Amino acid sequence: PLHEHPLQHLLACPNPRQSGPDLFEALYVYLYTSGNAYLEAVLTPEGVKGLYALRPDRMRVVPGEDGWPVAYEYTTSRRSVRLSQLTRPVPRVLQLKLFHPLDDHYGLSPLQAAQCALDTHNAAVHWNKSLLDNAARPSGALVYSGRHGNLSRPQFERLKEELEVGFQGASNAGRPMVLEGELDWKSMALSPRDMDFIEAKNSAARDIALAFGVPPMLLGLPGDNTYSNFAEANRVFWRHTVVPLVNRVARSLTGWLQPAYEAPLELVPQLEGIEALGEDRTALWQRVGNADFLDDAEKRTLLGLPPRTDRATRTRERGGNANG
Repeated sequence: PLHEHPLQHLLACPNPRQSGPDLFEALYVYLYTSGNAYLEAVLTPEGVKGLYALRPDRMRVVPGEDGWPVAYEYTTSRRSVRLSQLTRPVPRVLQLKLFHPLDDHYGLSPLQAAQCALDTHNAAVHWNKSLLDNAARPSGALVYSGRHGNLSRPQFERLKEELEVGFQGASNAGRPMVLEGELDWKSMALSPRDMDFIEAKNSAARDIALAFGVPPMLLGLPGDNTYSNFAEANRVFWRHTVVPLVNRVARSLTGWLQPAYEAPLELVPQLEGIEALGEDRTALWQRVGNADFLDDAEKRTLLGLPPRTDRATRTRERGGNANG
């Protein structure tokens, strides 16, 4: 039975420091933030006994004479370790990478594709923070109209410092200003509406989300998060981003770890418990159930169910139950 297979135990408890979910979380985060993810296999004479996720920023591909990797070099602050790919029963390292049209050895991170949007988002955040620090406006000008010429440099610096300390920032919002007779305040404020960097930030956030395959409606931005939009966007996110990614990783793990086990095997994600895909699953069951030209065995195959046992099949044909 599958629950007794050693590979399932390996994926559930890959190493003493991480559980299975922790390992896969690190794997997916590394893949999407750097474009590359690396798994190291702990090899013993009995086979694969552990899995570790390695930091991509510490990995370097060592190409062979044909240009393809023959080893990986893992570097820390103190030393480097060479991880050969010529080990048995499986190569020591599995590299997962996102497609990069201009690099044979390393993947292209979505962060690189969204770099311009990231810069725009960060600039908008800093701008809005500055507006908040300055009472949400570039306040104005303090005009000296004295009859004795301009302020001296020390007077100017002292007045500027007093304004910054006493009247600038959120803690001083609404504080009344007391001016001497020869000082006059000239407002030259621009409201945030005039320079709406909040909308620029939201637009950049949408671009960043799209680079990662996340529908912008899931970000909860104003105007996007109606219930119908959110529910449909959640289904799209699972169908077009999460499920293909999980299937891709499962196929890579299968091809990498298969030689370590005698019997053929295949890692298949279990998607039945995902609520976001419930409507899709119900529609599939209805379509397959209404297909009169298929027998029960073919329907079970299409639905990803295991074949019926002989006893269960005979009992069903007699109209009884499996316990009778």
